[in-house]
Amino acid sequence: MIIIPIRLKNDVHANADIASLILSSIKNEKQRLKKKDALVVAHKIVSKAEGRVIDLPSVQPSKRAIKIAKKHGKDPRIVELMLRESRRIVKMERGIIITETRHGLVCANAGIDKSNVYGDSVTLLPVNPDRSADKIRQTIRKQTGNDVAVIISDTFGRPFREGQVNVAIGISGLKPFKDYRGSKDMFGKKLMVTKIAVADEIASAAELVMGKVDRVPIVIIRGFMYDNKQGSAKELIRKREKDLFR
Repeated sequence: MIIIPIRLKNDVHANADIASLILSSIKNEKQRLKKKDALVVAHKIVSKAEGRVIDLPSVQPSKRAIKIAKKHGKDPRIVELMLRESRRIVKMERGIIITETRHGLVCANAGIDKSNVYGDSVTLLPVNPDRSADKIRQTIRKQTGNDVAVIISDTFGRPFREGQVNVAIGISGLKPFKDYRGSKDMFGKKLMVTKIAVADEIASAAELVMGKVDRVPIVIIRGFMYDNKQGSAKELIRKREKDLFR
């Protein structure tokens, strides 16, 4: 398997044609897409292209946001955006706020991020990351003739483990799992629960060359044999009735 970093020379602005920008960046790196490649795109450039950048001075925090911010040492304007972007607050403790976003993602700060954005601004997650991934994929297929998988990624913390990893928050052109249930292991034992989240693993592999300061928001993953049937990142979200911790 080959992991190919694609650097971006310039910042992305609202209403940018993100698929064309990706293709021109690949060309600038003297690379090209091939059949069955998987393309991982950091959500930050997708959010910027979709106008999901908010100038904090324009945000008027509510009384609830101000109260939460004061208690947990947060910027009340960012807390206000968290409340707007979330279905509910999962946990608030020791200066950490975990929310369930409108997408169903459980993450810190509703995925709101101040890094790699101009001035006193923040980026929000794309409104519909699956749809964003599919739009990129369809445009690339029309322009190049190559049907590649597209994953939109973000960096999440993990319960019970330190550090962050890249995960898939939007996908198009691949099933998010490799399901071993019903098959047998090397000793002939039937596998009952093994279902590998390959979309997350592809996203994590891409992060090895992305970094946070290297201007590499696009990665080509080549040589990984994925199931190219259509899937959704929503499939990766554990249903509440199966979750022991919510």
